[in-house]
Amino acid sequence: MAIDLKSLSPKELKALIANAESHMQEARAGQIQDVRNKIDTLLGNAGLTLADVYPTRGGKAGKRASVAPKYRNPENPAETWSGRGKRPLWFAAALKRRGVTIENLLIDGGAKAKSAPAKRVAKKAVRGKNKRR
Repeated sequence: MAIDLKSLSPKELKALIANAESHMQEARAGQIQDVRNKIDTLLGNAGLTLADVYPTRGGKAGKRASVAPKYRNPENPAETWSGRGKRPLWFAAALKRRGVTIENLLIDGGAKAKSAPAKRVAKKAVRGKNKRR
């Protein structure tokens, strides 16, 4: 059954497209259900589960463990940040203020910043033994 698309009005074309998209969604849902049934049959015959075939990363299911907060907003102590991901707006704004450093925003009160800086050890240059003269 061929349809002459050139003879259809814009309203009829929109209706045809909507009808085709509806049929496409139904066909897709049917295809997904067929594949699920086949997978379930294969797993059942083998005595396996989906978790046996596709184990989760690290052996843990679900959400990753949360990380303890590392920084606290001095103006609103309820706002914290773990130091991972995008910097929160309060963190970026605090750093723009004069005299505020990342160490000042640490939850432990900046104890790390107050400790003596680590000494750097200079490395000696090693000369090659087989150097040409």
